[in-house]
Amino acid sequence: MNPMMAETGTIEKLKREIPQEEFEYQTLLDCLKGYARPRDKISDLLRKGIIIRVKKGLYVLGDEYRQRPFSREILGNLVYGPSYISLDYALHYYGLIPERVDAITSVTTGRSRKFFTPVGLFTYRMISLDAFRIGMDRIEIGEGRAFLMATPEKAMADKLQEIRGVGIKTIRDLEDYLEKDLRIDGTVFRELKPENLDKFARAYRSKRIRLLAETLRGIQTPQRTGS
Repeated sequence: MNPMMAETGTIEKLKREIPQEEFEYQTLLDCLKGYARPRDKISDLLRKGIIIRVKKGLYVLGDEYRQRPFSREILGNLVYGPSYISLDYALHYYGLIPERVDAITSVTTGRSRKFFTPVGLFTYRMISLDAFRIGMDRIEIGEGRAFLMATPEKAMADKLQEIRGVGIKTIRDLEDYLEKDLRIDGTVFRELKPENLDKFARAYRSKRIRLLAETLRGIQTPQRTGS
């Protein structure tokens, strides 16, 4: 068979048999099992840019060959685990902070890590198991695809626990941090649920998160009283 036709056939087979844009090594190996040396074929596909290695054992199709954009959020769940997206990326996703966040930021029960990959930076912050196992949502993005992300309240709690070198001992300290450092959108912030923050404060054993719940109640109470 003409080498170009054979390569085209391989690309079409990849598109047909690999349902997700983000796929792991075993899925790729199964797709190429008809080759005498599938591992050599994988090396060839990488060299030609037909597939891109995000990290060892995790791939996406190259720019010219994918049928739809891959999801960096899904990749964030797969690059290192167990993990789910939180912190700055989640805060921007929910509209709580204005700045665009390029890195996919996540929390994990493993040690904190950073991964510089061909498709972007992925960072992971270690938190306790008690804090990790509550406050996550499954975000559906269509066609059976989804990723795990912290709820808005959990992303706020994780962020408060992450910061260093900022003295937050009173509600006033916290309000200054929210306004000046995070530039929190007040309209979105007041929609959060303080009772959820109470749960996260207990899981983290955190005074900062308790203060956040109190701050939120102070904002919401006048609205309820006047209605």
